[in-house]
Amino acid sequence: MTLNEDKLHEFMGKMVGDMGAAMSGALIVLGDRLGLFKALAKEGPLDSAGLAACTGVLERYAREWLAAMAASGYIAVDTNTLKYSMSPEQAAVFADESSPVFVPGGYEVVGSVYRDEPKIAEAFRNGKGFGWHEHSQCLFRGTERFFKAGYAANLVANWIPALEGVHEKLDRGARVADIGCGHGASTRILAKAFPNSEFHGFDYHPDSIGHARAAALAENLDGRLQFHTASAKDFPGRDYDLIAFFDCLHDMGDPIGAARHVHQALKPDGTWMIVEPFAHDHLEQNLNPIGRIYYAASTMICTPASLSQEVGLGLGAQAGEETLRRVVMEGGFTRFRRATETPFNLILEARP
Repeated sequence: MTLNEDKLHEFMGKMVGDMGAAMSGALIVLGDRLGLFKALAKEGPLDSAGLAACTGVLERYAREWLAAMAASGYIAVDTNTLKYSMSPEQAAVFADESSPVFVPGGYEVVGSVYRDEPKIAEAFRNGKGFGWHEHSQCLFRGTERFFKAGYAANLVANWIPALEGVHEKLDRGARVADIGCGHGASTRILAKAFPNSEFHGFDYHPDSIGHARAAALAENLDGRLQFHTASAKDFPGRDYDLIAFFDCLHDMGDPIGAARHVHQALKPDGTWMIVEPFAHDHLEQNLNPIGRIYYAASTMICTPASLSQEVGLGLGAQAGEETLRRVVMEGGFTRFRRATETPFNLILEARP
C-alpha cells in the first residue's frame, strides 16, 4: 500500500493536535482542583511567582502549568514580562462555575474514562456490561458539574416554557418526579424556580442520592424536595404532573419498560420531559465534533451501563429522535414531539 505523503502529514498534524488536547485535559482538571484558573482570572495578569503566591503551590509547578496552558491557547501570555492572563471568554469557560459554558467538570468525566478503560476493555472481551455505579467517583462529580451549567442556563428559561402548559402548572403547584437525578442538580434548579410545587428526585445509585440530599440541605431546600433511591422502572408515586429524565433514558437497559412505568405514574394530562444528547437519526449526520464527544462517551459509559442491566437494549448516546420516539410510543404514549433543542441536547415532550 502506497502512502500519500501529503495526506499522511495532514493526518499526523491532526493526531499531534489531538494528543496535545488529551494531555492538556489532565492539566485542566489540575488547574480547576487547585484554583489556578480562578486565581488567574481574578488577580491576573500574573507571573508564575504571583500565581504560586495566590494559590499556595510551588512556583516551579506553576511555571510549567502556565506554559502548558498558554501553548494550548487556553490562557494568554505576554512573552516580554512572562505574565499570564485570561480573556473574559477564557474565564467564562475555565473559572466561572455559574457560566453556561463552564467546562472543567466535563474534563473530570474524561478523566474517569481513562481510569476505567481497563474495565471497559474487559467488558468488550467478555460481552458483559459495566454499570454506572461501578465507575470512578470523578464521573459522578464531573457529570453534575458539567451538566449543571447547561441546566442552569436553559431549564427554567427555555425548556420548561417549551412544554405545553407545564410552566403554568409549576407556578400554581405541581407534583414532579426527576428520574435518574444523580446528584440532584436538575431537581434543585426546578425546586428553586417553582416554590409552590412538590419535587421528588429518584436514582438507583445510593451514593448519588446521599450527595443530592446533602446538597439540598446545604441550599436550604431539604423541606421542598425529597430524594429517594429507586430505579426508572420502580420509582414510587402516582399522579405526577411532570416526570423528567435528564440525559439518562439512553443509559437504561430497558427504556421501554421505563416508559411504561412513567405512563402509569403520570396524570392523564401529565407530561414526560425527556432531555437527551443531541443527535440526528443517521450515522453520517453525527460525524461531527458533537457526535465525536457523544459517541466516545457512549462507548465508555452509556452503552456499557445499558448492557449491564436487564434487557440491555443499548440505545447509546446518539440514538436519535426517531429511535427515541419508537421507545416512547411502545411505552404507551400517544403524543411525542421535539419541544426545543440546543447544540448539545434534544428536549422531547411525550403525553399519554
